[in-house]
Amino acid sequence: MHYLDDSLLPENQENLVIQVAPYGPEFLPGDSDDIPVTMDEQVQKAVDCYNAGAQVLHVHVREADGFGSKRLELFNEMLGRLREAVPEMILQVGGSISFAPPEDGDKAKWLDYDTRHLLADLDPKPDQVTIAINTSQMNVMELLSDDDIEGTSLQNPVLYKAYRDMVLEAGPDFYIEHLRRLTTAGIQPHFMLGHVHQLETVERLIRRGIYTGPLILNYVAIGGGAAGTHPADLMEFIRRTPDGAVLTIETIMRNVTPMCTIAMAMGQHVRVGIEDNLWGRKGERRTSVQQIEQMVRIAGELGREVATCKEAREIYKFDEVYTDTDDALAKIGFPPNRKPGQLGFLHHA
Repeated sequence: MHYLDDSLLPENQENLVIQVAPYGPEFLPGDSDDIPVTMDEQVQKAVDCYNAGAQVLHVHVREADGFGSKRLELFNEMLGRLREAVPEMILQVGGSISFAPPEDGDKAKWLDYDTRHLLADLDPKPDQVTIAINTSQMNVMELLSDDDIEGTSLQNPVLYKAYRDMVLEAGPDFYIEHLRRLTTAGIQPHFMLGHVHQLETVERLIRRGIYTGPLILNYVAIGGGAAGTHPADLMEFIRRTPDGAVLTIETIMRNVTPMCTIAMAMGQHVRVGIEDNLWGRKGERRTSVQQIEQMVRIAGELGREVATCKEAREIYKFDEVYTDTDDALAKIGFPPNRKPGQLGFLHHA
C-alpha cells in the first residue's frame, strides 16, 4: 500500500472494521467462562459483540457437549438465527470446517475436499467464507507461553501435540475449486494469508483470471508456518498489499493489542476474540466483548472512527463486480499484465 504524507491522519483513513471471533473452537468450555455452548448462548454472544461495536462475526458452532460441530445442518440453523438476531453484521464462516456425513455408513461417499466444499452450500449463505492459500504447518503452539495456556485444555499433552503438529492442507486442487464454488454461490472469499508468498500466489490467481473478485484478506500472524509478530514482517506485508485490497491484522494471545494498535494507526483493520486471545493484562482474562470495547477505545484515542455495519459492507466491497482480469487488476491495485512485446516495468493505468 502506498502512503502519502497525510495517510496516517485518521480523517483520511477508512473507518475501522472490527472482526470478532468469539467462539474459540480450539478451547473447551472449562477453559474460559466466556465460551458459549448452547445455541441460545452462541446467538446471544453475537448480539453482545454487535452491541460492543463489532461489524464482522467469525462463525463456528458448538455441539451440546461443548465440542466444535461438523454438522452442516447445525451451521445452517446457526446462520438462520444469526440473520434474525444480528441482521446487519457481516457473517464470516471459518473455512477450516470439514463437515462430517450425517450417518457413519456414508463416510465412504465423502471425500475430504467434498466435505470442505460444502461451505459453499450453506443455507442461508454467509457473507464470507475464509480461505487459506498453500499448504503449511499451522503450529499455533509455537508462539504460546506456559502463561498463555495456563488453566486451559491445551495443557493436556495430547491436545498440545495435536495443535503443535497441525497441518493446514490448502493446495491448488483445493483452493482453485473452492474459489469457484464460493463465487458461484455468491459468497465472498476472505483470504487468510500467513506471509507475502501466499499473497504472491493470490496475485497469480488474479493475473490468470482464476479469481477476479475484490481482495479481502487477513494477515495471520500466529507463527508456526505463518508470520510471527516481528513488526518489520507486518510492515512488509502492508507494503506489498495492493491499494485496492482490504487488510485486517490477526495475531495470537497478548500480541493482539499491540499488533492491532499498529494496524489501526496504519489505517488497517483488526480482529479480536477468544479464538485468538484469552487475555488482557498479564494474568487477567479478557472476554471477546471486552476486547472489542478495548479496540473501540484505542480507535477513539487515535481519532479514528469505527465503522457502522453498513459502512463495513461498503469497505468490504460486497456490491463490486469486476468484469475481467484487467478490470480486477486495475481495481485491486496491481499493475496490468504484460502485453506481447511490452518491455520494462509496467505502470498502473
